[in-house]
Amino acid sequence: MAVELYNRGGHACIAFYDLVDDQNDAAVQANQFLIVDDGHGALVDPGGNITYNGLLMAMQRYVPSRELDLILASHADPDIIASVNKWFVATHCRVLISQLWTRFVPHFTTGRDVSGRIVGIPDPGGDIPLGRTVLKAVPAHFLHSEGNFQFYDPVSKILFTGDMGASLVPHELAAEPVRDFDAHVPYMEAFHRRYMISNKICRFWVDMVRKLDVSMLVPQHGSRFEGPMIGRFLDWIEALPCGVDLMTAEHYQFP
Repeated sequence: MAVELYNRGGHACIAFYDLVDDQNDAAVQANQFLIVDDGHGALVDPGGNITYNGLLMAMQRYVPSRELDLILASHADPDIIASVNKWFVATHCRVLISQLWTRFVPHFTTGRDVSGRIVGIPDPGGDIPLGRTVLKAVPAHFLHSEGNFQFYDPVSKILFTGDMGASLVPHELAAEPVRDFDAHVPYMEAFHRRYMISNKICRFWVDMVRKLDVSMLVPQHGSRFEGPMIGRFLDWIEALPCGVDLMTAEHYQFP
């Protein structure tokens, strides 16, 4: 299902929520995103081989695959970028990913030298030109990956948050925004307690996001946050003990 999160004046942000087979319980539900400006395209976290064919076909409505300029990868997990070799073959795109992961991306390819098409994002992040606009690579290190970025679109004011805000909801609910925050917490609490590294880092992230003009927080798994739900999520994650906060010596016993 392609959902237009924003579409105005030649600029569009499209979310694809159902490209992972809802009968495939072995694979985590994952969202893919397309940003189009002035006929140029960028895919955000395009996913693995199980999403490639569906995404390639679905994106043609908005931009031909030959006009795909960029893949923006929040980090190097398989559900983020395992299909990269197919995109390298089918398009002329470059991949932007944390400089920590540039030498790991070729392990998803067939061994051809693709180093010239992989661009490392420095730790502070920075500008990403696309068409007439400039996207932003936003630092999100250790949320959950050591080298991790989120991507902000200043036109739509959407922050694509990767695993931050992710929820393991049933497939049919993923395309819907969060409407009842308290009812939504059980779908994301265990994930954030384990995958986010510490409350300290979460608080740094919240402080940064509160300074941004954000219309949506759109994670790579599950439902998005809009309107008052953005503030509810920021308040919640700001106070959540997680990751190393919860580890003790009991977790490190020889089995």
